[in-house]
Amino acid sequence: MPTFNITTLGCQMNQADSLKLAAGLEKLGWQSVEKNESANLFVINTCSVRQHAEDRAYSQLGRLRKQKLSGEELHIAVMGCMVGPKTDQLSKRFPYVDAWARPQEFDPILNLAETIKDPSEGDLGSLSALLDGGMTRTYALPAGISAYVPVVHGCDKFCTYCIVPLRRGRERSRPVADVLDEINWLADRGIREVTLLGQTVEAYGHDLAEHPSLATLFRAIEKIEGISRVRFLTSYPKDMTNAIIDSVAECEKVCEHFNIPVQSGSNSMLKRMRRGYMVEEFVERVERIRLKMPNAAIATDVIVGCPGETEEEFQETLNLLRQIQFDTIHVAAYSPRPGTFAERKMIDDVPSEIKKQRLHLVEEIHQESSLNINQKMLNEEVEVLVESANETQATGRTKLGTIVHFKSSNDVKIGNVEKIKITQTTAWSLKGHIANSLSLSVI
Repeated sequence: MPTFNITTLGCQMNQADSLKLAAGLEKLGWQSVEKNESANLFVINTCSVRQHAEDRAYSQLGRLRKQKLSGEELHIAVMGCMVGPKTDQLSKRFPYVDAWARPQEFDPILNLAETIKDPSEGDLGSLSALLDGGMTRTYALPAGISAYVPVVHGCDKFCTYCIVPLRRGRERSRPVADVLDEINWLADRGIREVTLLGQTVEAYGHDLAEHPSLATLFRAIEKIEGISRVRFLTSYPKDMTNAIIDSVAECEKVCEHFNIPVQSGSNSMLKRMRRGYMVEEFVERVERIRLKMPNAAIATDVIVGCPGETEEEFQETLNLLRQIQFDTIHVAAYSPRPGTFAERKMIDDVPSEIKKQRLHLVEEIHQESSLNINQKMLNEEVEVLVESANETQATGRTKLGTIVHFKSSNDVKIGNVEKIKITQTTAWSLKGHIANSLSLSVI
């Protein structure tokens, strides 16, 4: 049986794409192996949002090149956001790569797999049947109790710094029935938590004839037996309507956990970024969420050192972060992405040392606010969906997304929802024991 390995870099959307490709390869008779094992086919699912992610892909390609030159019989495929208009240049730079595939473009890799499969295995499947409808019915392999379900691909926002619309195209929503079919399929196979994915997930449905919304999906998933929790990534302030916020508050299974990138706390910086909203609008959305759900968890993304960012603009960002007290802050230093407006028309004029200093200051605020929020959970009882467990310790997450470690027992099973009393807190996680148990052991 031929074997394959997929290395995934970047966002959850890439992880979902990798699982879908793996499902397609397994339908063709292939077997997945670990990264350090030999394989007939190695796939690198790339990310180009940051230079660091591209560098990791180049490192992987260099390693595979050495293996190929040493005489190993292997094939290499590259997919994801690094593949696009400049694929010809990449092909010249990496002539040993056998297939290139853009995001959600699985055909080139599956066709390659068909050409290199072991003839002794016989007919490993019908490629034409597998590719029917663009693999919309080839669902991602379930692993564990959680799964990512893409609901809208692409992005229409065209922020000056962002490569995503150039690589993943315009927004394209999946039909409601298709999304629900996949979630039912996952629930039947033991999945208890699904995360609905989109580059701007609240944009879901605007391009469909019936104009469903994310709230439509939430209310439909409420009726799917077996699914305990629903999460969603990533939000965009302008697309987050009152109706969507209200549906999160009203739907029991939907987690009160929002990831809303602000990127900057300065209106002048937001304007240069072409984010399409002002700080006041962002704050109003946060206030609406906290009015409906006072204990909701809110995460955000911040980019420091974008072209022209002044010290005053950066201080405005710090002030906003201190004001809102986010549960989580994902921070990155700006790096030019080829083809974006910022790379073509703006000067990357913030020195790297200043970018690092600003990044560390945001990280300090993150640690402080996260610790303050988690400390409020001390001696409280929370519901935890168990993700891993052995005879002595288990780990899971609250509905708000906080990691919880707790003392386990033989009765604790993966997929259970356990009520845990919190006995210790840090900025990054909580610790405790099963409520009403006598154990107060420190983990």
